[in-house]
Amino acid sequence: MTEDGKSRVALVTGASKGLGRALSGELASRGVKVVMVARGRAELELAAAEVRERGGPAPVPLVYDVGDKAAIHPLAGLAADLAGDVDILVHNASDLGPVPMPLLMDLDCEDLSRVFEVNVVGPFRLTKAVGGSMALRKRGTILFVSSDAAVNAYPGWGAYSSSKAAADHLAKVFAAELEIHGVRVLSVDPTDMDTEMHRRALPDSDPASLARPETIAKAFVKILEDPERARTGSRVSAGDWVSS
Repeated sequence: MTEDGKSRVALVTGASKGLGRALSGELASRGVKVVMVARGRAELELAAAEVRERGGPAPVPLVYDVGDKAAIHPLAGLAADLAGDVDILVHNASDLGPVPMPLLMDLDCEDLSRVFEVNVVGPFRLTKAVGGSMALRKRGTILFVSSDAAVNAYPGWGAYSSSKAAADHLAKVFAAELEIHGVRVLSVDPTDMDTEMHRRALPDSDPASLARPETIAKAFVKILEDPERARTGSRVSAGDWVSS
């Protein structure tokens, strides 16, 4: 609950599958009203129905592409109208780029641009659209979902990894600028998970060696609820919070 007695509101992008879907369910089960955002209507409606069955406030599914500049303000406005002011913003939507993932020398400029539009520019725009209200209310948390690829160089991962590195630094700058207004911003490496995106990138991986999105979602909630340990401007690993 917020200080005025209302349920907290979270906006989660990429919410129709994987971590976004699991996190939406985990937050809703804890009394948070979740605005679930994704590009595909059918998958999003199924995910929202699943979250609704877990109990808590009914989720608000919104079909938008965060990589589309024209979508950002309608998305932010409709989220506020239907759910209320956003207290938690989770930039989870991501684009790998073409799969199989090509070397940088073979990557088309248009593919690089698309990855950055979804992974960097979209979160930048959405933070601007939502963060102003947070700053005025002197509260709010913004999480950028990162990756170990942001700090390690893997052949073929150039578009995705460079975009995640840029998003990490974007989060740091937002944190430095918004801290005075009571808004916490950080990036979280979820660790390797058994998700559709991971299977597309590394189809030969053993699922048994990967974390379940539901497990990592619980770690994300711990991170959200512990501003002293997960301080604004930091980059944390969800794996460190699984058993903490």
